[in-house]
Amino acid sequence: FWSPAPPLAAAALVPLRAARLRLREFDVGDRFSRLPLPKASVLLPLVVREGRLHLLLTVRSMQLRRSPGQVCFPGGKREATDKDEIDTALREAKEEVGLQPEKVEVICRLVPGIDKMNHLVTPVVGFIEDTFQATPNPDEVSDVFVVPLEYFVKPLNYKTMPYESSSGSLTWMHCFTYDDQEHKMSFRIWGLTAHFAVLLALVIFGERPTYEVDYDLDNLLSSAEDNFWNLYASLHERKKSNL
Repeated sequence: FWSPAPPLAAAALVPLRAARLRLREFDVGDRFSRLPLPKASVLLPLVVREGRLHLLLTVRSMQLRRSPGQVCFPGGKREATDKDEIDTALREAKEEVGLQPEKVEVICRLVPGIDKMNHLVTPVVGFIEDTFQATPNPDEVSDVFVVPLEYFVKPLNYKTMPYESSSGSLTWMHCFTYDDQEHKMSFRIWGLTAHFAVLLALVIFGERPTYEVDYDLDNLLSSAEDNFWNLYASLHERKKSNL
């Protein structure tokens, strides 16, 4: 069964095909779905602009109680009607930025993270058309912007921040500042959002970034999984010691 690829800039065709293949190699499927943590999902929407892969991000509304004004991916907590993590991510993207689920070519689920509220957060990667016009839901989203994906391997403005993880251990967190010419604004991308963007960029480009990462880049998938299990184990230990 063959279906024609959507029309894209010629320069993007080779990387796009390669990107799909690389992403499928890193698909964890439902391997982490049975863990006894509350579930959430985010959509990592990839779009081709001028032959380069970009990542669509949102800014949380200032009206929100949790993390107002922070940059994040479309996403949220799982609802009882969601079939799986992909369902959650697509439903949330529709609610937040008006992205219709059928307009997303879902490619894979990457190794999850654990947020401050101890939710298991699954990143769902999908391609969207470059013609997509976001219609942000003002109750949830104040802005929508795109960043070239390679910015997360070769940033112009990068630093690390100390951060207490959900397990209570002190770690270092990526923090990117991106100057958006279109909005004439600077956006700060950090925390779990930056963590997922970095993992996605490493998967697709397969090259060493200009800063330190705590992955074995020769065995990216297994080291991403090891990092997750270490975090999960320390969270588990902390819960036990709190009982």
